[in-house]
Amino acid sequence: METEETVKEECVAMSKTKRIWLAFVDIVLFTVLFMIFLFLFAIPFAIAFPELKTQAGGMSVYLMMLNEVLMLASGLIAACMVLGFRKLPFSGLGLSLKGWGRSLLNGALFVVFLYAVGFGLSLLLGAVEVAGVLFSPISLLSSLLLYFLVAVTGEGGRGFILGRMLDGGVNKFVALLISAVLFSLMHLFNPSFAFVPFLNIMLAGCFLGASYIYTRNLCFPIALHWFWNWIQGSVLGYKVSGNEFSNENLLILHFPEENLINGGTFGFEGSILCSLLLVLGTVIILRHYYKGLVIRD
Repeated sequence: METEETVKEECVAMSKTKRIWLAFVDIVLFTVLFMIFLFLFAIPFAIAFPELKTQAGGMSVYLMMLNEVLMLASGLIAACMVLGFRKLPFSGLGLSLKGWGRSLLNGALFVVFLYAVGFGLSLLLGAVEVAGVLFSPISLLSSLLLYFLVAVTGEGGRGFILGRMLDGGVNKFVALLISAVLFSLMHLFNPSFAFVPFLNIMLAGCFLGASYIYTRNLCFPIALHWFWNWIQGSVLGYKVSGNEFSNENLLILHFPEENLINGGTFGFEGSILCSLLLVLGTVIILRHYYKGLVIRD
């Protein structure tokens, strides 16, 4: 016969399994609602603002900003609907301004450090050469705003996905890994996407989400995402995840050959140097927040 303790353990296990299952159902529902709202928002804007298309048929930086705003609005509405249905607080996303100034500074400085190492090694190894410098303040500032919107949109989605898994009882490191894999799969159709880019964007997902599993605050991840993309693309002149967002970057790069040191046509995120730096960055972040947790306890 089952003892009372055995029955209680089974109920607890069943309850946890149900919470995990509901968390993944919510993630799927969030994704579906996000796509629906994005589609509904995009159609009228595409009709109303056809002039935002460039003569070449590509997207201007202003259209890319508008696209990110629509994605951000779609994501927030989808998240509010799912959280509201579950009667969960919107604060669970982690979009709090608490400590934003310090997070912004620390995120920017940390990314500068990582790129100083990565780009410095690329130059020393002869994998990258600086062919010229193009200083365009307007281009740098407009891309800074664009990458901010990209960061808020991306990390808002990460906050929902990671937050729901953590609330559902998924182990924080398992949740981090799952969210990172999903983050990488979102780039599946990017130009020149291959195994190393997939690995690096997955590692970037771990890098960006590492602090969130301890703090449930997105300020630091947003700062990391923001300056990681801006410095990579607009300052150093690499493609960002295979995409060319501007032809007016500060540095004009020349690759003697396309290889795993410089990342080739995918940009720095296609390089093994990026792999090493993302692992290093993630370890530093995890150790920092774990030590802080231990000290508080």
